Amino acid sequence: MKVLQIAPLWETVPPGAYGGTEAVVHVLVEELVRRGHDVTLWASGDSRTSARLQSCFPRSLRTAHDLECKSVYSWQHAALALKDAADYDIIHNHGGEEVMALSHLAPGAPMLTTMHCLITPDTRFVWDRYSGYYNTISWAQRRAMPEVAGGVFAGVTHNGIDVASFPYAEKKDDYLLFLARISPEKGPHLAVEVARRTGRRLIMAGKVDPADFNFFLTAVAPLIDGDQVRFVGEADAKLKRQLYRNAYCVLNPIVWDEPFGLVMAEAQACGTPVLSFSRGAAPEIIRDGVTGFLVEDVEQMAAAVSRAPQIDPRACRSHVERHFDAPVMAASYLRMYESILHSSAAQSTRSAAAGRALMVREANGVGSTQVA
Repeated sequence: MKVLQIAPLWETVPPGAYGGTEAVVHVLVEELVRRGHDVTLWASGDSRTSARLQSCFPRSLRTAHDLECKSVYSWQHAALALKDAADYDIIHNHGGEEVMALSHLAPGAPMLTTMHCLITPDTRFVWDRYSGYYNTISWAQRRAMPEVAGGVFAGVTHNGIDVASFPYAEKKDDYLLFLARISPEKGPHLAVEVARRTGRRLIMAGKVDPADFNFFLTAVAPLIDGDQVRFVGEADAKLKRQLYRNAYCVLNPIVWDEPFGLVMAEAQACGTPVLSFSRGAAPEIIRDGVTGFLVEDVEQMAAAVSRAPQIDPRACRSHVERHFDAPVMAASYLRMYESILHSSAAQSTRSAAAGRALMVREANGVGSTQVA
C-alpha cells in the first residue's frame, strides 16, 4: 500500500522530548515500513525515519526561535504535503485542521484524520466542512466529541508505543513520579499534595509551555523544595525511561478528560503501576487493581499509594504488549485503511453508475434542461 503520513511541523519525528503525536507517528511509520508498505512522511526536515522524508522546512517550529509568524510555515507544510495526493492510496493526516481545511483542494486518495486533540468552537468550523474520514484515539474521546456536520467516523485506534524500547524492571525505588506538561489540567500541584500526604519523595518532569509559565511560577514552583519535591525539567527519551523504570509508581492526577495519555502506557511498559483519576481514557489504559488504580480524588490517590506493591510489574508489561504495542496499533490502522479504500471504491462505483444513468436519461430527453 502506498501511504502518505502527514505529521505536524511543530516537533520533530520522533520528538527529542515532549511530543505525543509525533511519537505515535514515528512508531506507526516505522511499523508500516517494516511490514513492506511504501510510506512517505511529511514532517520537519530534522526528523528521522525509515520512510521517504519530505519537508518544506529544515527544523521543527518549536526550535525555530528566529521566526516571528510560525503559523505561516505550518500552513505551507500542509499545502505542500497535499500537492501529490493523487499519487497515494491513502492519506493519513496527523496535522489537524490545517490539512483538513486544504483537503478539498487535493482530490485523489481518501484521507483519514486521526483526532489527536479535542474539537474547539473554532476548529469545529473546519470539522463541519470536512469531507474525509476520521478516527479517535479512545472511546472516551469519541463519547465526548461534539456532533459535527462533516466527516465519516472510521473507528477507534488506541495510540501505540515501541514497548521493546522501554526498560522493564521489577525492583523499584521509593519515589513517586509525575511526568507530563506542567499545566493546570495535568494536576502537578495535586501530585505534590499526594506526596505530602504520604510522606514520599516526588520527582516531577515536564515541559513548561509559555502559556503555562505563570501557572508554573505561581502554583508549582513554590512547592518545589529540592528535597521531597524535585523538578528535573523536560525529560528526554533516555531520562524518562530511567524515571519510569525505577519509580515506585506514577501519579496521573488529570483534571480534564484526556483523549489518551501516553505516559500511562509508557510507565506500565516499564513494569511501573499508574495511579490516575478516573477520567478521559484512563479506564481504557489502566486495568484497575491489575496494572494500577483508578481513583476519584487526591485522598483516594494518597491511600492507593500504599497499595502499589500489590501490582505485579509483569502484568503491567504484558497488558501494554497486548493492547498498546506498535504492531497492534499498525494492524488496527491497516484494517481501517482497507475499510476506507473499500468504501471509497464502492462510492466511486455508485457515482460512476449514477453518471452513466444521467447521460442515458439526457440522451433520451428525460430530465434534461433547456436554456432559453
